[in-house]
Amino acid sequence: IASGPLALPWLNFAFKPLTTLLIIAAAWPRGQATPGLRRWVLAGLWLSLAGDVALMWPQQGFLPGLVSFLLAHLAYLLAFTRVRRFAARWLPFALYAGVAAVLLAWLWPGVPGALRAPVLAYVACLGSMAAQAAVLWRLAPADPAARRLALGGALFLCSDSLLAINRFAMPLPLSGLWILATYWSAQGLIASWLPAASD
Repeated sequence: IASGPLALPWLNFAFKPLTTLLIIAAAWPRGQATPGLRRWVLAGLWLSLAGDVALMWPQQGFLPGLVSFLLAHLAYLLAFTRVRRFAARWLPFALYAGVAAVLLAWLWPGVPGALRAPVLAYVACLGSMAAQAAVLWRLAPADPAARRLALGGALFLCSDSLLAINRFAMPLPLSGLWILATYWSAQGLIASWLPAASD
């Protein structure tokens, strides 16, 4: 986060992947009793790490990063749908679809033609992942892990929305701070959804 303001790009190259690796390390011992969930959540984290590395080159790496994170959201979605069927509650999907539609309408003029199809696919996967996370919370509102998961999905949408606004609409002040703080909070919350060994 500090690499931009301090004009020290090596900080970004060293600590951006390291932070995601630390989240993977925290998730690794979790979910042993639920191997199917664990497998897909860890897959999502590893794919996110690949996206983190790609996006360290913002121009050449944007499309590979987009694809990596799209696959990460699909991996998370597969984990979440092992608990409840896809779109078991319609309201979260309707709300996230509305948010996505407003965001896309705002950003669309700034999205290059070659990226429009990948961006549409990405937004659909991201919104579905966040909505399914919210479904699990609505079906178990007293479960703290489900609350963390829903918040993680919402923060992931927030992080990617800020990134897209900064890239396609207008520069945001302290963009790195807000994008990465919400991103790593989201990943940590999703990772913490896996039950700990003592749970």
